[in-house]
Amino acid sequence: MSRFLKISWTFAVAVLCFSVPAMAQDGAKAAIDLSPAFGAGLIMLGAGFGIGRIGAAAVESMARQPEAAKDISGGMLLAAALIEGATFFALIVCILGIVLG
Repeated sequence: MSRFLKISWTFAVAVLCFSVPAMAQDGAKAAIDLSPAFGAGLIMLGAGFGIGRIGAAAVESMARQPEAAKDISGGMLLAAALIEGATFFALIVCILGIVLG
């Protein structure tokens, strides 16, 4: 079984297990709330994966061309800073959604 299929199956089972108590409540606040806090968590996961991929690609490029390591590391830092800026903006939007919502 492929890794993607295993992850998808695990996610589907988790959603089904956690949705039962959430759907069984009478008018009370649901156990699963797709709120801005959930969005903030997704933002952090996406930024972590993105910066990890940038770092992996940069290290691989530096291993192939050691003479270009300075240029590669500069580009990597710039890309990581842009991702962090977008992540910070999205995180602030989610926090404002929690506070104001």
